[in-house]
Amino acid sequence: MSVQDSWTTSVAQHGPRRDALETALRSAIRDGRLAPGSRLPSTRALALDLGIARGTVVEAYAQLRAEGYLGARRGAGTWVADLGLSIAPSVPRARPAAPSPRFDFHPGQPDLSAFPRAAWAAALRRGLRAAADSTLGYGDPRGRPELREELALYLTRARGAVADPERVVLCCGFRHGLSLVGRALRTERATRMAIEEPCAPPHRAAAAASGLRLVPLAVDERGARTDLLGELRADAVVLGPAHQYPLGVVLQPDRRAAAVEWARATGGVIVEDDYDAELRYDRQPVGALQALAPEHVAYGGTASKTLVPGLRLGWLLLPPRLLEPVLALREVEDVHVPATDQIAFTELLRSGAYERHVRRMRTRYRARRVRLVRMLAERVPAVTPEGAAAGLRVLLDLPGSGPTARELCELASERSLALYEVAGRNAVLVGYGALPEYDAEAGLRALTDLLATVYAS
Repeated sequence: MSVQDSWTTSVAQHGPRRDALETALRSAIRDGRLAPGSRLPSTRALALDLGIARGTVVEAYAQLRAEGYLGARRGAGTWVADLGLSIAPSVPRARPAAPSPRFDFHPGQPDLSAFPRAAWAAALRRGLRAAADSTLGYGDPRGRPELREELALYLTRARGAVADPERVVLCCGFRHGLSLVGRALRTERATRMAIEEPCAPPHRAAAAASGLRLVPLAVDERGARTDLLGELRADAVVLGPAHQYPLGVVLQPDRRAAAVEWARATGGVIVEDDYDAELRYDRQPVGALQALAPEHVAYGGTASKTLVPGLRLGWLLLPPRLLEPVLALREVEDVHVPATDQIAFTELLRSGAYERHVRRMRTRYRARRVRLVRMLAERVPAVTPEGAAAGLRVLLDLPGSGPTARELCELASERSLALYEVAGRNAVLVGYGALPEYDAEAGLRALTDLLATVYAS
């Protein structure tokens, strides 16, 4: 358990924040969750993570040093002292997990330390005070009507979508939404779904699990080859028009028009993956493709990139023909967004706190991307960043001379960095968004140090 997890539990039980932090640390040291010699975060980093004053952490560390729980030395940081305790677990311990990398550049994960804990907690309190008892019941399989109304307003305002609250259905992320749409299409006797190649492997798995036969749709620097849809004899297609994964390209206007023309001519369905469109850094994001053909597009969005993936909070905006089939599936499955999360998210949207958070994160991620691109240009010009200035990641094309993408990932692992290969291409994905703010600069420097070493010109 992390210091942050221990503190979160302890603050509810022990009141004042300094007392709670001291109690959490003592407990974690006594029962072995913090082993002798373990280094603790700096006072500044821990205060930032926990959302408390740095002085509170300084005082707690000082008290525990005085009690002998911690050791410290200027320039060496703070660590857990060896108390000589013999710790006998009272319950069987799980097998230790493999050590986590110091810097995990996961391409699909946001900065988890940036989750707006205080705003979320305040929104939940406000929402619960005002909520009727019935709000906590089973409710509408589409989701709470208040949230669907707020989402419809947000999608109209932020994404230019044609959004009717009656056609909004809550789901547990885009993968779940894709599974629902795929299974609903099967009830309409659809058999073939075109899917971008390359794409996110979990999306391919979700589409395949729905029982549809998948046919690959090529992607180039102008986006998916929607001009080829007529040749594929597909009943549906999955597209990432605003920021394709993993290549990061934007679907160009003629390709968008071709997709819409195909859907209208054949009765096909476009499944739009709009997973991170709010995070565009060089211009306003392109509007949702759904606005061009609301009767033919099943639009999917998620809070996994703008908030955190652990919420499992997503939404579908469905064409009329798919609404009833999807709701029939929702009626029989026990996979729903918790009512309390719906309440809190409703309040975040209603108050404007969600959009303020998105703006803050856009500024943060833009700065990281600019910094990384500049460092690459200065230190490793042979490594080329590709894709739109958007999202949480950048694709790095690697030079032909030097380690391959797989070899680079292995070298990175030896330095406690996690990079991610792109299938069928000598390239890696670098998720600059995944780093906590206090470690972002160090992580980017460690990455460029590695690249400069192995691809020295």
